[in-house]
Amino acid sequence: MRTLITGASGFLGQILVNKLNSTEEVKTLSKSQGNDFVVDIAKPFSSLPNFDRVIHCAGKAHTLSKNELDSNAFFKVNFEGTRNLLNALVMEPPQQFILISTVAVYGMEEGKKINENSPLLGSTPYAKSKILAEELVMEWGKKNNVSILILRLPLIVGQNAPGNLGKMIQAIKAGRYVTIGKGEARKSMILASNLASFLQTTDFNLQGVYNLTDGYHPSFNELEELFCEQSASRKPYRIPLRMAKMIGKIGDIFPFFPVNSKTIEKIVKELTFDDTKAMKEINWKPQSVLQNFKLTN
Repeated sequence: MRTLITGASGFLGQILVNKLNSTEEVKTLSKSQGNDFVVDIAKPFSSLPNFDRVIHCAGKAHTLSKNELDSNAFFKVNFEGTRNLLNALVMEPPQQFILISTVAVYGMEEGKKINENSPLLGSTPYAKSKILAEELVMEWGKKNNVSILILRLPLIVGQNAPGNLGKMIQAIKAGRYVTIGKGEARKSMILASNLASFLQTTDFNLQGVYNLTDGYHPSFNELEELFCEQSASRKPYRIPLRMAKMIGKIGDIFPFFPVNSKTIEKIVKELTFDDTKAMKEINWKPQSVLQNFKLTN
């Protein structure tokens, strides 16, 4: 079997490449040198050879848009980039196309066990660009008789993770991390290695739209205890929610400040997603982040 992985130089892409390389022929596509196809998907590019499946990881990650130019970049990469990729595959379509999407498409900042039947209310440039990409891929799959598998992922946990998770781990190691309120809010997440193992054994005929999580949804307290124990760091200081909200207001005034009111609100709200459908229909076997994730020294 021949698999093409886009975004192969990124955090998730590298993990997938390393895992799948052991069982199948993997080709990589990224704008970074050293890949089999060095391509900036935001720009149209020439046709690609035939693959049995394509795993599309490439995209602009979830960050806050600071200006209109930044907002446009989400659409340029996540939507137009997906369209450019599909155009490059149309002469020799794969048997299966897997789109790595996001639970951000639901547009929810609070809720419990949100499932795939929930409306797509995402209003940020990131969420909108992913919604458009999903629609585009589904339409292309029907037109070209390609099995489309869309995986909506929450926070991805793995070694050297970027974004807020990486910042949290580094802050704990440096003794600069603080717990806000009781730290009881639960968040859905998924082990990158769990996803890689799943894709290694996935039937190339699978199709549909699925949420994937670790099945447990750890609280901030549980994550803090895990990271503190594994890094031999002291337990973080705890500040009252009222104080945290006051600190957030400073960030509302000064954009360079690390947190603002919106950040604080997201931290203290529970947000979990339901992957029962994936467990029943596509043999998704979630692995607990708390039981399986190990920090490197």
